[in-house]
Amino acid sequence: MKLPVQTLAGATAGDLEIQFEVIEDNKGQQAVHDTVVAYRAGLRRGTAATKTMGEVAGSGKKPWRQKGTGRARAGSFASPLWRGGGVTHGPQPRDFSKKVNIKVKRLALRRALSERIKAGDVIVIDDIQLAASKTKDFVKVLQQLDLTDKTSLFLVGGENRNVELASRNIQGVALTTGKSVITYDLLKYDKLVFTKAGFEQIEARLIRKD
Repeated sequence: MKLPVQTLAGATAGDLEIQFEVIEDNKGQQAVHDTVVAYRAGLRRGTAATKTMGEVAGSGKKPWRQKGTGRARAGSFASPLWRGGGVTHGPQPRDFSKKVNIKVKRLALRRALSERIKAGDVIVIDDIQLAASKTKDFVKVLQQLDLTDKTSLFLVGGENRNVELASRNIQGVALTTGKSVITYDLLKYDKLVFTKAGFEQIEARLIRKD
């Protein structure tokens, strides 16, 4: 399978031969699900906490004697039944992260990219360079690629300071590299815009055998 390569001006710049095997069947659906769930779970901080009876401030003295007062017996000021007392079975700090092995992650990435390619959501450009880090210059790039009304992820081959600074204030636009992109990123945006170098980077990850 080949992908057309274009310049920022819209001119044809040849074709790019896809080196990895594009998934044509249902293989990898569960891997995508597991990978996305694990990623979103990892974003949870897990810092919610309440104090138990042993942690709330207060004396350990018995409020009143056990019998003879006419009131219900009480053993602690920290009782969950009392205002200011401890919380029964409340949340405690925990780790929500999930383990996903490297082969499942790679399969999920290949499945997600395959689906986006088949859906026509992948654009490959020869390169993207800006003379200055101005937002208006990057807006022109979006206009040339007809992406002004779509969310888009730009995947480049390495650090590109001007492009990074020019794109960061535009809502719905993100910039990453082919080395660091994850499955969730490939699914989140309307369009994926690769430079040739960025596409070659993600291909190198997908054809590895280890």
